[in-house]
Amino acid sequence: VQLQASGGGLVQAGGSVRLSCAASGSIFNVMGWYRQAPGDQRELVAAITAGGSTNYAGSVKGRFTISRDNAKNTVDLQMNSLKPEDTAVYYCNAGTYSNIFYWGKGTQVTVSS
Repeated sequence: VQLQASGGGLVQAGGSVRLSCAASGSIFNVMGWYRQAPGDQRELVAAITAGGSTNYAGSVKGRFTISRDNAKNTVDLQMNSLKPEDTAVYYCNAGTYSNIFYWGKGTQVTVSS
């Protein structure tokens, strides 16, 4: 299984960034994004099931949108109205129907004030 993330970078507060993750090697029930800021634990940002049900962290609701293409096995995270506190390494995550979860390499998102 491989999860290949792309996107990220440096953006000013109020700006937007789109993260994309392409998964291969299995069929995934749930796909999502986590993030980890320095000194903090990794936390869920957003997740989406194959059926389209979504779950968002309270801090990103209304600003971030997760979407997926089941045919392509991809999951995207559109991040709008970014804040400095959104600065973190973002990780793609995917879970199979057997509840085996995989991680992609992180991608840095830095929001400057």
